[in-house]
Amino acid sequence: MRALARQMREAVVEAKVAVAEIQDAVTRTERELGAERQRLADAERRGRLAGEIQDQETMTVAERFAAKHRERVGVLERKLAAQREELALAERELTDMQAQLRSAERDRPAMEGERSSETAWRDVQSGGGARPGMDLQDELLKSDLDRAAREAAAARQLEELKKKMRKE
Repeated sequence: MRALARQMREAVVEAKVAVAEIQDAVTRTERELGAERQRLADAERRGRLAGEIQDQETMTVAERFAAKHRERVGVLERKLAAQREELALAERELTDMQAQLRSAERDRPAMEGERSSETAWRDVQSGGGARPGMDLQDELLKSDLDRAAREAAAARQLEELKKKMRKE
């Protein structure tokens, strides 16, 4: 069950990354579409200005560019619509996955022990109790005893070396 929950969490993380990537793509396409619309407006304006001064060659070139930009705007609008649909789908899937994960974690049997015992220890600690192996005073006392034992062993070894040195 733990492995399944871990896999579900990993899938949720991957889905979040995918949603973020799609959001970035939508933003890029929106910027690109805005720039392309501006290019279209510029080409149309140049064509109108060329028409006002009877410059047929510039009008022809401007119309060609305007047609190109109009087509590109159409493509980008369809691309943006598709990306927004993809984003909505990915967000719905992510929401479903998160709900399934929460449900799986909530319904996880107490027999597994890990979650329920961890919760029980947190309750004991919040009530002022100490968890074995987690009590700071207990840890300091063990550390002091260990240091004292090491010092005593070192002192014994030093005494033995001194006795050997006297004999020689």
